[in-house]
Amino acid sequence: MKSLQELGEAVALRRKSLGYRQGMVAKQSGIAPETLSRFEHGSCAEFGSRKLLSLLAVLKMEIQFIEKGHSGSLDELRKERSA
Repeated sequence: MKSLQELGEAVALRRKSLGYRQGMVAKQSGIAPETLSRFEHGSCAEFGSRKLLSLLAVLKMEIQFIEKGHSGSLDELRKERSA
């Protein structure tokens, strides 16, 4: 995923596939329903990590980090930026 909007869309798809209503998910994750709605529709400028982790727990999801292509090591990237 490349954007917060894509993440929100994925969360919405998962919620709907489980048959969960926004209000129920928002309540169980401790998020205001309006915030969840904005997140799912891509109109949130930011969404905190605690909110995201709580939301993912309710939806029985987790975050996995995978390497995207071959972009070199962190040290190589730092050298490239400073050059």
